[in-house]
Amino acid sequence: MRLATVSTATGPVVAVQHDGKFYAWADVVDAPPVKSVLEALPMLMANDRRLSTTLDGAEALQVKDGDLLAPIPVPPRDLICLGENFAAHAAEFSAGMGEEAGALTAPIVFTKATTAVCGPNATVYVDPEITQEVDYEVELAVIIGEGGKSIARGDAFSHIAGYTVLNDLTARDLQRRHKQWFLGKSPDGFAPMGPVLVTADGLTDPANLTLSCWVDGERRQHAPAGQMIFDIPFVIETISKVLTLQTGDIIAMGTPEGVGIGLKPPRYLHHGAVVVSEIAGIGRLRNTIEFVES
Repeated sequence: MRLATVSTATGPVVAVQHDGKFYAWADVVDAPPVKSVLEALPMLMANDRRLSTTLDGAEALQVKDGDLLAPIPVPPRDLICLGENFAAHAAEFSAGMGEEAGALTAPIVFTKATTAVCGPNATVYVDPEITQEVDYEVELAVIIGEGGKSIARGDAFSHIAGYTVLNDLTARDLQRRHKQWFLGKSPDGFAPMGPVLVTADGLTDPANLTLSCWVDGERRQHAPAGQMIFDIPFVIETISKVLTLQTGDIIAMGTPEGVGIGLKPPRYLHHGAVVVSEIAGIGRLRNTIEFVES
């Protein structure tokens, strides 16, 4: 199932995407009505990440690109993110930051504010007084459907509701200045997400997914998720040993090489830049960057 959150005249509506069209949840899903994708997650988990649907007589919603919101527009708590989880990216990042690269023995875990989340086609407004070095990072995001503490690696996939695409936009100058990454990762709008949540029954082997990112039509990133240093089960096991994962938690699994800071010279996003972030099998984000003084 492919779930989306669609903005309508009467407020956000949970929709099911089928053959490129969107249908209101209440019209096609054999389950109680829901007000949000977050509310739908327990129902999905109770039915092994799938629910019966029928399109008989259902009328498709009239959805424009700008009507699509992030699948979970307001996550229940900050996004959990992995840093340097692709070896080639770890090397380019260290070089770009003027640091010595070293082999990771454990995941680098940081968080990103919920207020950073925006839609798959949203314009991202950047205050040039805050940052001049905006970078892009296409990532696979894992959506937790059933929470838990000390989840065993072999049980990890049974806790996943689905997957989506995330662009972990980053203010490199803030990241460098503050050392701890939270501020550099969390300006408003710095987490475009979507366009849909693909339930886990539709993506049985996420390691085979391919991540790609284009800036103004130039492909900068392109790599399989299987290149991750720490895979999804290991990350869920590691994080849940320390804190209890909850329904609706979002874990961004890191980005492959090709980001702006890794190029020589670095090439950060400019005013008017169009960033397309795609994971084949899930969908794509298309976000325009605009520098606007507050």
